[in-house]
Amino acid sequence: MDDELNALRRTRMRWNTPLSEAHAELLLDRMALEAGHLVDFGCGWGELLLRAAGRAPGLRATGVDTDAAALARGRSAARERRLTARIEFVEADAATWDEPVERGFCIGASHAFGSTKAALDRLAHVVAPGGRLLFGDGFWAAPPSPAALEIFGDGILPLPELLDTAAAAGWQVLHLSAADQLEWDDFESTSRAALAEWLLAHPADPRAAEVREWLGRRLREYVGEYRGVLGLTYLVVGR
Repeated sequence: MDDELNALRRTRMRWNTPLSEAHAELLLDRMALEAGHLVDFGCGWGELLLRAAGRAPGLRATGVDTDAAALARGRSAARERRLTARIEFVEADAATWDEPVERGFCIGASHAFGSTKAALDRLAHVVAPGGRLLFGDGFWAAPPSPAALEIFGDGILPLPELLDTAAAAGWQVLHLSAADQLEWDDFESTSRAALAEWLLAHPADPRAAEVREWLGRRLREYVGEYRGVLGLTYLVVGR
């Protein structure tokens, strides 16, 4: 799909992860946000980062990502919420960040570091002692089919192995929760909604066949291959 449609696809999404409003508030509570520097590694458009900055006036916040369009959306939201004095969005590779921080987010972005293990190891050297990290990562909630492995690759771990990997990197788990089925269904639905609406309004557009194929394939893969199989855990960890 072209850039216009790719940008449109995310407009119905609150954030690019299966997460409800109530669950997000719980995670921000567990992060014990206060004065200091919070960096969101692989922030996308940084909705959770913006909310963190909004609830903790003493916090300085930075979102790091390589997606220029998503960063522009985050900057626009920061202006609308009058948070530009305390939040910035930086176009950079999250894995290259080396400034110590008191708080960190890394949600669905372990691939930016190369793997779950690499992300947890690297972030253990970035989050200062006494700090906290909100780490969101996929895990196999049930044995994956060959098709699911083809979609997501072989780097996803079962949850016990993910926890062992965090412990080996020196992290102590302070909170553990996982996206429930409604959060997953809502996430998948909102990821398709804007394009589905566009298709209904533009059935004769030259791009309509491509969009129709993408929507059908995405829904079949979700329902047929990874609904209830791929999980996503949210860990608040400290060191």
